[in-house]
Amino acid sequence: MLLIPSIDLRAGHCVRLHKGDFGAETRYTLEPHELLERYRALGAPWLHIVDLDGARDGVPANRATIAALATQHGIALQVGGGVRTRSAAVELLQLGVARVIVGSAAVEAPEEVVAWLAELGPEHIALAFDVRLDAQGAPLLRTRGWQQGTSLSLWQGIERFRSAGLRHVLCTDVDRDGALGGPNIALYRDATARFPDIHWQASGGVSSLADLHALAAAGVAAAVSGKALLEERLPLEGLQPFLRVA
Repeated sequence: MLLIPSIDLRAGHCVRLHKGDFGAETRYTLEPHELLERYRALGAPWLHIVDLDGARDGVPANRATIAALATQHGIALQVGGGVRTRSAAVELLQLGVARVIVGSAAVEAPEEVVAWLAELGPEHIALAFDVRLDAQGAPLLRTRGWQQGTSLSLWQGIERFRSAGLRHVLCTDVDRDGALGGPNIALYRDATARFPDIHWQASGGVSSLADLHALAAAGVAAAVSGKALLEERLPLEGLQPFLRVA
């Protein structure tokens, strides 16, 4: 399993939200390029970047920062947040982004996203399915920067794209994100059992090496970590097994 460090951008700054709440933001003094250099030096082959302004408003707002980061060598970028049109996806790829993360559009305009997968290729498009568990424990999809709920389950969302060659899925349990309370292992174990052909990326709640080992045992291909790495809560000496290309 691969560990992918995450940088969340809001107005050009590195921030973290608590459980997806834009009113519960922590802003960090480190600049995005400083974090990229830290993670590249650590040996991370991939970096996950979220344009939070774009995710909420649907209008890309951190393109200049992302473009600058994409020029760096030795680390590949996957970028999401506000990618709701084909042109937005193509622009990111032209900037040098290796993989575009598509979230709300995959729920709201699945036919269009199926066409993007066919045109741009399943290695260059990953779908971000953000979920919140309902009272019965079903993972229901959320959109628009996690602000809007739906009645569509994660499993229904995946089924829409299986025939299109979907390969990479980033799944975030919103209530675990930024809380450092541990990932939803049961959710990812269920996901990998239902769809073993998907390369699952687990996001939300990673706070320890034990969490990484548990996710690896659950069968996910990658774990995305933001706050725990940003605040150096994970001991560097234990990360090396997770910093190789899967």
